[in-house]
Amino acid sequence: MAATLDHVQVAIPAGGEDAARRFYGGVIGLSEIPKPAEQAGRGGCWFAIGALQLHIGVDPDFRPATKAHVAIAVDDLTALRSAVEAAGHPVRADIPLGSRERFFTEDEHGNRVEIVAA
Repeated sequence: MAATLDHVQVAIPAGGEDAARRFYGGVIGLSEIPKPAEQAGRGGCWFAIGALQLHIGVDPDFRPATKAHVAIAVDDLTALRSAVEAAGHPVRADIPLGSRERFFTEDEHGNRVEIVAA
């Protein structure tokens, strides 16, 4: 059986959609995509990452993910690091993955996010 990754979900607290849009759309530069009608009433928002999707979902018992994380590969790591810092998010360098530089940050709700050079 062949399998592929379709989407990843990150949790946010109720009412946290605008903050998620500021970070994932504004700072990271992902394009928001419409949620299907049957999902729209649940809150949250969805973003495209290439052929995959990042779903931001409301969790009534929200706790930030401080170890589990999504990793987003970008073409210009230096530029995105500057944008993340300018938006006031922490930047923590880490050892490269092979030859690929990377850093960790947090979204507006304290969820860990890895940014890695494509």
